Amino acid sequence: MEGETSWVSHCPDYVVPAMVEFDSFSELNDEENREASSVPVDLILPDDLLERILAYLPIASIFRASCVCKRWYEIVSSRRFLWNFSQVLSQKPWYFMFTSSEEPVGYAYDPSLRKWYSIDLPCIQTSNWFIASSCGLVCIMDNDSRSELYVCNPITKCSKNLQEPPGLKFSDYSALAICASMKTFCYSVAIVKSKQVPGNFYQWDLSIHIYDSGTMKWLTPLTEVLTGWRGGDESVICDGVLYFLIYATGGGGLESRHGLITYNLSSRSSHCSLIKTFIPVPCSLTCGRLMNLKEKLVMVGGIGKPDRPDIIKGIGIWVLKGTEWQEISRMPHKYFQGFGEFDDVFASSGTDDLIYIQSYGAPALLVFDVNQKQWRWSQKCPVTKRFPLQLFTGFCFEPRLEMSP
Repeated sequence: MEGETSWVSHCPDYVVPAMVEFDSFSELNDEENREASSVPVDLILPDDLLERILAYLPIASIFRASCVCKRWYEIVSSRRFLWNFSQVLSQKPWYFMFTSSEEPVGYAYDPSLRKWYSIDLPCIQTSNWFIASSCGLVCIMDNDSRSELYVCNPITKCSKNLQEPPGLKFSDYSALAICASMKTFCYSVAIVKSKQVPGNFYQWDLSIHIYDSGTMKWLTPLTEVLTGWRGGDESVICDGVLYFLIYATGGGGLESRHGLITYNLSSRSSHCSLIKTFIPVPCSLTCGRLMNLKEKLVMVGGIGKPDRPDIIKGIGIWVLKGTEWQEISRMPHKYFQGFGEFDDVFASSGTDDLIYIQSYGAPALLVFDVNQKQWRWSQKCPVTKRFPLQLFTGFCFEPRLEMSP
């Protein structure tokens, strides 16, 4: 299929090594000495220098390099290469787009090479599972019992099954977040569970559960009853703080339907009041999504019309400064129109300097570069919409080789 690239295509049967011509110090003109002046570059470079060079290649090119020869394969498979790779600046985050609502199949987009790759995700069974990512690791949780929990590396396919999280097994709402460290290679997983108090629509039990990869144990540092608000399915960990969105349940005449709650993971206090950390969102939003962009909290959301908040008139991006939201950008109208039939439901995901936005109803993918303040369409995804109710969604992750659960 046009535009599609498989990992297999990065494993050619044979690739001729690059050749470098060296000027001879003598003025010999015989053919034999001229041939001797052509030397394969990989025979000249020592292993440590070749490792450093290869570590700067895009992920897909590293896979391809491993198929050049036995020496290169051993180099990119070594622990020392993984260490060199970890010292290189993070590669641009990829975006995995699910192309089926029943099976976890799809394509991953590489913005550096502007290519789509057909890859298989480990562990996940359907595309409606909860998904969170950080520093090359992806955490997934089933959407039924919410007791199946995995952490994996989508590139290396390494995975780990975590023990069942504590608390209510069948909560009404759950939000999943993960935070990994590229220095210690440890990670934390946070789940915010919310369940309606029996017989009381306005009160909701909310609990926070944290998994530490170092101790391999779960903790439940805080539970609280919220009145007029409930938890949802959106959370993120940023600079040691857990952020999650809460939603108004009515009865209080509240102007906004959304709010932000924070919880400090460093202190893990069991005596703080979550509702006292409440931060209002900047406007009436739909599809609010939280993202960690270089330890800054960023939110993407559909801006509702004043008279009909369920219908969006545009999409905005904000960064949290203290307790105030500062608008970074608003999607230009030509891109907003480019999604075609764009209702109030869309997906967005981001990390590092990139934010991806797509409509659930089409495979079109829009990329916003926060650093350059630039909007652009991705390369066309190698899949087309086959029937009217076909839905598309996805998530972004950093392609890393050295991170393992």
